[in-house]
Amino acid sequence: MKNLLHAGKFLLADMASTLFFLALYLWTEDVPLAVALGITLGFAQIGRQLLRKAPIDTMQWMSLFLVVASGSATLLTNDPRFVMIKPTIIYIIVGVVMLKPGWMNRYLPAVAMEVVPDLGVVFGFIWSALMFGSGALNVYVALNYSVVVWASFMSIWGITSKLGLFLMQYGIMRAVGVRRRRRRTQPAMA
Repeated sequence: MKNLLHAGKFLLADMASTLFFLALYLWTEDVPLAVALGITLGFAQIGRQLLRKAPIDTMQWMSLFLVVASGSATLLTNDPRFVMIKPTIIYIIVGVVMLKPGWMNRYLPAVAMEVVPDLGVVFGFIWSALMFGSGALNVYVALNYSVVVWASFMSIWGITSKLGLFLMQYGIMRAVGVRRRRRRTQPAMA
């Protein structure tokens, strides 16, 4: 459980400004306020890392860029179709970034890097595929259903698909890791 929380902590930190924006928008229905505070949180996270002289990962920079770019575009256009299609652009960008082998290493605990680093790379590509698939699904729903249906469906899909893959990855990596560790510690048969 400790390793699951370790991985989840980094993922949540990278998504914090986006999740904050979504929660604030759903609560207030005030787009400018939600955008401004989401962008502010994104800058605050990077500023905190800089003050601590901690390295800033590619995914953290990308997260800030997406929050600023999509927030600014939302404010400038105020067009519901743009807002509905915007997640597809984000999914595609994230999917492309996730094609970099080893991007997931930052999220894996040391024991996983020791025992199942190959699965980290494989799951990095699976996450990328989920992003591309989610982008395609978003376009379909945005162009064929109302704003209310789109917002409800994509919110549920976004959370459940990522949580489902996260739990599946954790379970598989843990099971394979335990099996590999046992094999390493068993005495060789003569």
